[in-house]
Amino acid sequence: MTNLNGRVALVTGATRGIGKGVALELAEAGATVYATGRTITEEAFGTDRHIIPVCCDHTHDSEVEAVFHRIISEQDHLDVLVNNVWGGYENMVENGEFTWILPFWKQPLWRWDAMFTAGIRAHYVASAHAARIMVAQHSGLIVNISFWAAQKYIGNVAYGVSKAATDKMTADMAHELREHTVAAVSLYPGLVRTEKVMEAAAFLDLSNSESPQFIGRAVAALAADSNIMQKSGQVFVAATLAQEYGFTDIDEKQPRPLTLEKV
Repeated sequence: MTNLNGRVALVTGATRGIGKGVALELAEAGATVYATGRTITEEAFGTDRHIIPVCCDHTHDSEVEAVFHRIISEQDHLDVLVNNVWGGYENMVENGEFTWILPFWKQPLWRWDAMFTAGIRAHYVASAHAARIMVAQHSGLIVNISFWAAQKYIGNVAYGVSKAATDKMTADMAHELREHTVAAVSLYPGLVRTEKVMEAAAFLDLSNSESPQFIGRAVAALAADSNIMQKSGQVFVAATLAQEYGFTDIDEKQPRPLTLEKV
């Protein structure tokens, strides 16, 4: 088992899905986890005393700043930031039409704004707050949840551009953070059995899918890696990390890593 006893982590967008799975696994590994979300509640994680739910809308800078002030006030340090919050997945059907796959000139403009405001900008703002803490303590890890759309056309133009921006931001952050021994990486999940995915389970091949906790195990392994600086600035696939670090999914299966050709 990965040992993160004494570590403090912040996972954004942790009300459900990947964010919730990451929070659960970091806590399972022993970390104290602050989990944010617009609608997150005290009941979200049951009685797990390692997870502290904090209501936060990451499009409001003052609310984000308050989260970091609270972490420093209560814990005095921050070891891991997982930027998972994202926008643009809302209202995929408008006026009876599935708009996600439309060409860019037919896409609703709000989707671009949501992905960049509640997604990439939210990651940037949280990372800036985290970096101030981590640089001062000369240690830390920032994980930006991204996806293959950064490298290959998947879904729509706005999605691809926003994910490419996430990976470029990771690489440039890592460049500036390296001299302070703070790492930044992008992490790609595969097909994750989130609540939304499971609603469409009857139409999907889930034979190589991953639980939300599987991504959390990848984050925990990265956080526990004493040589993490060697990985800083790079993009990693969760299933590939599972092979490297030797962990499995919660059902003891080891999903096959997706590749650019097969995704």
